[in-house]
Amino acid sequence: MRPLRRIKTLAIPNYKSLFHCSSFSSQPLPNPITPSKSHLYSSFFCTLIQTFLSCYRFTQASNAFLFMRGLGLNPTVQQWNHLLFRFNSSGLVSQVPNVYSELIKCHQSPNLFARNVLIHAFCKMGLLDMALKVVREGEVDVVSYNTVIWGFCDYGMVESGLGFLSEMFKRGVGMDTISCNTLLKGLCDKGLLDEAESLMKMFVQCGIGRDVIGCNTLLNGYCKLGPMSEAMALVERMKGENISPDIISYNTLFDGLCRIGEFDKAKGLMGEKKDSLEPNALTYTTFIGQYCKREQLDEAFLFYEEMVRSGILPDVVTYSALMNGLCKSGKLFEGYSLFREMEKMGIAPNHVSFSTIIDALFKSGKPRELSIIQGEMVVRGIIMDLVLYTTFLDGYFKSGMVDEAEKLFKHILSLHIRPNHYTYTALIDGRCKAGDLKGAELALLEMQNKSICRTVVTYSSIISGYVRKGMLDEAVDVMRKMKDEHVYPNIFTYCTLIDGFFKMGKLDEALDMYKKMTEGGITANKFAIDALVNGLRKNGRMKEAEAIFNYMEEKGMLLDRVNYTSLMDGLFKEGKIEAAFEVGQELMKKNLVPDVIVYNVFINCFCLLGKSGEAKSFFSEMKNMGLRPDNATYNTLVSSQFKEGKLDEALELFCEMKSIGLMPNAINYNTLVGGLCGLGDLAKAVELLNEMAVAGFRPSPSTHRKVLLACSKQKRANPILQLHEQMIQMGLCPDRAVCNTLIHILCTLGMTQKASIVLKEMLRRGIEGDTMTFNALILGHCRSGHLDKAFDTYLQMLHESVTPNTATYNSLLGGFSAAGRMEEADRLLHEMQDRGLAPDSVTYNVLVSGHGKISNKKESVRLYCEMVRNGFLPTIGTYNVLIGDFAKVGMMNQAKELLNELQKRGVSPNSSTYDILISGWSRLLNGTQVKQLLKEMDEKGFAPAVSTLRFITRSFAKPGKKKQAHKLLSKAYNIKDG
Repeated sequence: MRPLRRIKTLAIPNYKSLFHCSSFSSQPLPNPITPSKSHLYSSFFCTLIQTFLSCYRFTQASNAFLFMRGLGLNPTVQQWNHLLFRFNSSGLVSQVPNVYSELIKCHQSPNLFARNVLIHAFCKMGLLDMALKVVREGEVDVVSYNTVIWGFCDYGMVESGLGFLSEMFKRGVGMDTISCNTLLKGLCDKGLLDEAESLMKMFVQCGIGRDVIGCNTLLNGYCKLGPMSEAMALVERMKGENISPDIISYNTLFDGLCRIGEFDKAKGLMGEKKDSLEPNALTYTTFIGQYCKREQLDEAFLFYEEMVRSGILPDVVTYSALMNGLCKSGKLFEGYSLFREMEKMGIAPNHVSFSTIIDALFKSGKPRELSIIQGEMVVRGIIMDLVLYTTFLDGYFKSGMVDEAEKLFKHILSLHIRPNHYTYTALIDGRCKAGDLKGAELALLEMQNKSICRTVVTYSSIISGYVRKGMLDEAVDVMRKMKDEHVYPNIFTYCTLIDGFFKMGKLDEALDMYKKMTEGGITANKFAIDALVNGLRKNGRMKEAEAIFNYMEEKGMLLDRVNYTSLMDGLFKEGKIEAAFEVGQELMKKNLVPDVIVYNVFINCFCLLGKSGEAKSFFSEMKNMGLRPDNATYNTLVSSQFKEGKLDEALELFCEMKSIGLMPNAINYNTLVGGLCGLGDLAKAVELLNEMAVAGFRPSPSTHRKVLLACSKQKRANPILQLHEQMIQMGLCPDRAVCNTLIHILCTLGMTQKASIVLKEMLRRGIEGDTMTFNALILGHCRSGHLDKAFDTYLQMLHESVTPNTATYNSLLGGFSAAGRMEEADRLLHEMQDRGLAPDSVTYNVLVSGHGKISNKKESVRLYCEMVRNGFLPTIGTYNVLIGDFAKVGMMNQAKELLNELQKRGVSPNSSTYDILISGWSRLLNGTQVKQLLKEMDEKGFAPAVSTLRFITRSFAKPGKKKQAHKLLSKAYNIKDG
């Protein structure tokens, strides 16, 4: 069995250096201690060192050893052997070669035990070449060879371990059952079950009989990788060969059956064997763990009670399983309480317990509380090992703390801890999810160079990364490569690709991949059906999705709640509410009791359809069924209430959520803060933001934007900057997108100077501005009338190789057009077109209006015609400028034609349109047109402007009656003349 490695340390580059340079090297004393006292002192120091090591006080142990050697004390060979063993087994493996070198100085020829401990230490550190050197240069026995074989197998190099057998034969060292069992485990760990069977037969032919340990090793392999039928057959063969399956055998079977979802069979088998076989703590813990995985916590605790009644005391593994179940069910508080309860029961939390709590804190979005847990680990003497480092690495990545994850991985390497395939898989998965595919590829290459086996999970992670980026060709290439390396894709690998093809709209390729999967001997399961149903329904092929679902059901496939839920969700979103309810009834007939997720689908779909009343009915029914709403339930309902403007109802739901002991998560807080900002209650939003900070959650970039937008209504920079800084302190990453939001809001308020300071700070931190950054600044300068500054920002943008887009030019064109600087605007238009950017609707509206305002009728009409010809629809503002331009010079027939044209194009005239036309016809003293337009204006609910009424009275009132006429018109239209 592999010893627990609590510390991985500095690799020794040169075997000979062990005997010339050591951290424990000693100098001879001028006055050595007398032999009689030397023996006593040596015994004392050896006891002291071993005590320090047993308490994991490694620094004190090292210092005590150094001091002992400094005194010239020389322990007996037996004491040296004890020290070597303690250094190796406690975790301070790196010092074993140094202790061994000191042993050689005192006793020229160490015994076989010492050499075997050294070999073991080298293997644990991954220094297999050093271990081989020791084996080949001195006295060895079967233990020496078995240790090196274990080293090869432990690092996934079982082929080298098999080759090493020939060397044993040549030196006359006989193999034993440990040799066989070690190689069996190595082959099973690599999934080479057929080879493991063949090896066992070969050993039997060589006179080394099977034992229960070897059979259990092979049994474990079948349970994890092979068909369970083979595992059951192996147990029967064991009985036929008079090898009695023990509790380990049956625990392995229980675990294997549970692994493939045959939980009922596992329970049945346990019931059969309960009388003839006494269950142990692991047996109960296996079932407790399975109940927890299925979120059947009541059954898990009932099993726990039975375990205690049977006189079997739960251990740290049992408690860790229960704690894991509670945490994964969202009951972090209860899980944390159980974690605290363990100590009162006299059970100290171990690495797994701490890993569970650490993982739960990461998943609940509370990474800041981890420092407290880390402090406790130090106090309890829990040393950070590779498992815990991997948990932190995975957690950092999944919490979006990519920089912290990368720093941690570098730290692991700096400690000379050799990452295993779990660590690299977490690294690859994290990098892929962060979009760093190049980094993921490099990690995969590192694994290859270090001979670390790449598993199907490793390859599936990078395939998932490629799929997420839409790089399906690369994903398929990786699948091809893994097959070449005899790592065969599993159903999850295929489902990832099927899902990817569907999301890219490549339905034929998705269905072809499904066909290849089934032709490759992988039977479609509920995950594959879910991928197919989801893919088809999201691509608008709901009929085919239903057909596949019904076909699989007819074939006898046991579809689960998730499959039914996916189909219901699709039917709801298609508007087929009755069909969705029918699927729900079918689910009930199959005795698949609706869970929280099923109810969430109903609630979510009714909320999306705007039927919050029906959604609330399902919410009430859900609670009446004894189901506890989860964070997603409340989030959907709260969001729905905000959309309907029901602030009080949204806050009531939030309070209810907390009252039932359901702690709000980051999504809940972000929804509430964003909703409050949307309804204008900034004070309450800030209050919740503070509560969110205390809970250890960070705001999302979307929340950051909503809060700053709400705050911007005060039109003051300081509150905006203070809230921005507060959210950064809460853990919001001040990346380019977040900084762009701040810059845009400041620029919208005309605070371009402060926005420029934000840009300088961005550049100082190594974050380069992008097109959005510069566009915001240009727009801000243009709105403030600082056109030269806007143009200088545009030049800076070009200087920094940031590509302008159509929006960039539209802002500049709008600014110059509004200022009447049309020559500069025209030059910018040509530059825009030279860059291959075509004018859009905004461009044309700006230019037509600009030329119209300076009465450049010819150019404004030309641009208008070009705009319409290119398929763009002018705004009413643009039409008003054109109409006004004609009206000024009395060309009212042309103005009238434009009015007719805009109405034909579906553009509605506004009050300004009528004011312009009425004023124009008034100048021409055309009372008929004026009366007609006033009538139309009144029918549309518009009232003429004061200036328009003045035009009418000036044009039509009799001399001396203009003032009276103006008053009468103002009274008629209920307009106060200022």
